[in-house]
Amino acid sequence: MRIMLALVIASGLAAAAALDDQTLAQEGARWWRHVEVLASDAMAGRETASPGHKAAADYVAAEFTRAGLEPGGTNGSYLQPVKVKIAQIDEPSSSLAIVRGSEVVPLKLGEEATLSVRAGLAESLEAEAVFCGYCLTIPEYKYDDFAGVDFKGKIAVFIQGAPTSVPANLRAHYVSGAERWRAVQRAGAIGLLSIQNPKDVEVPWERATLRRLAPTMQLADDRFNATRGQQFSATLNPANADKIFSASGHTFAELLKIADRGKQLPRFPLRARLRVTEHMKLSDGESQNVVGILPGSDPSLKNEYVVFGAHLDHLGEGEAVPGDRKNDRIYNGAMDDGSGVASLIEVATLVREGKLQPKRSLLFVAVTGEEKGLLGSTYFAANPTVPKKAMVAEINMDMYLPLFPLKILEVYGLEESSLGGDIREVARQHGVSVVPDREPQRRLFIRSDQYSFIKEGIPAIFFKFGSQPGSPEDKAGKDWLRDRYHAPSDDLAQPVDKAAAAKYNRIMLDLGVRVANGTARPRWNDTSFFKRFATT
Repeated sequence: MRIMLALVIASGLAAAAALDDQTLAQEGARWWRHVEVLASDAMAGRETASPGHKAAADYVAAEFTRAGLEPGGTNGSYLQPVKVKIAQIDEPSSSLAIVRGSEVVPLKLGEEATLSVRAGLAESLEAEAVFCGYCLTIPEYKYDDFAGVDFKGKIAVFIQGAPTSVPANLRAHYVSGAERWRAVQRAGAIGLLSIQNPKDVEVPWERATLRRLAPTMQLADDRFNATRGQQFSATLNPANADKIFSASGHTFAELLKIADRGKQLPRFPLRARLRVTEHMKLSDGESQNVVGILPGSDPSLKNEYVVFGAHLDHLGEGEAVPGDRKNDRIYNGAMDDGSGVASLIEVATLVREGKLQPKRSLLFVAVTGEEKGLLGSTYFAANPTVPKKAMVAEINMDMYLPLFPLKILEVYGLEESSLGGDIREVARQHGVSVVPDREPQRRLFIRSDQYSFIKEGIPAIFFKFGSQPGSPEDKAGKDWLRDRYHAPSDDLAQPVDKAAAAKYNRIMLDLGVRVANGTARPRWNDTSFFKRFATT
């Protein structure tokens, strides 16, 4: 009898496990069907302010309706319009050169350097160049790359990065474009020339430069212009870096050795001027955030909102990668971030299917313009369609890369707020371990939409599938970044673990519901640098 009972129990457990696997497979397949729509060639890469993006926004709005969400946009719709200024370089009429006395060294655009493209930059300019290390000021660590050097009216040349003595998320904040320009402008410089540290390269120059002719965008509302006053901005191919250092008495290799030790870089004159001519085509456009609301069940707490976010846009159409026999010009963005938007829809669907009634309201926001500089999330976080102070947390789902089974979740912002404790407990219940950011030099904490909410004082985190260093999973992630990130090959013809994506969606659901049902609002930890934004 005991043996029989044991067999029955074991059989029941096996059936439950099989059912769970079957459920994850079914939910993963449903999630993937959304990715298939969003990353189809018909969406033409979902370029911000394009017809393809509008088609994607309409699809998400329709799925929000199916999931039972109320419209959370403007004028009773799911959409929040976002107006943008568009700039596109006329490269044949543009040029960049290094000038030393009567010697002029042209830099071939695309191959040796790229010009930033933005309304407000000077059409023609010649100014002295000065090397300023990382071009950073970090008051909390009494770090200043500008002290004692005259930068007035000059172009500041710098190596991307920061001293490793500064905590990762703090230095990520200060290397953001807005914070760096604020420091450069205070020093009196009028422009920037950046050089990437080769060891931190995610996308090879030969592929990254293919995007230089694509339109760039900024929010039309000048309140959001974080680079006001900047007259020049360009990026130098690190393979050609010694062209700017040749008369300085320093070499790029020498400076990289100092950077690799995490030390402060020297500052020195480059004994060179930069001469630029840049012609651009300027226009105006409009894109869309998509917003849906599940009202909370508690009479009081329903006036507070837990935000689920993902970015709807990608890179549109552009140049094919050299050597691609298919000549594929559509940057479909299946993982970046069709996967996150599909998860946004799926979490809303799971709430409806589970007949869940969280106490706080859930706000589902698919934002535009992430690839253009967090435009849609910047606009929404500052101009939400609900009271700003009512947003208690943001859970961001961006390119989490379900390439293998989910056993480790890498969490960005893990130690910054009480959300870290929430995700640890939820992940534990799903048999998933949690680790903090393992590659702080990539500055991911400020490179996705959660940063827009953080700057408005709202605790936020986001996630990627983690792995053990040196493992096959670790290699798969690095290979994906090298071969598919911001490339046409981030399409529907790539290996994806759909069941693992479904497991991720369940974790996101449980996290959101846990926060929505919590007695207290999420709070910044006392040790968090970002706590200061909560009082601004």
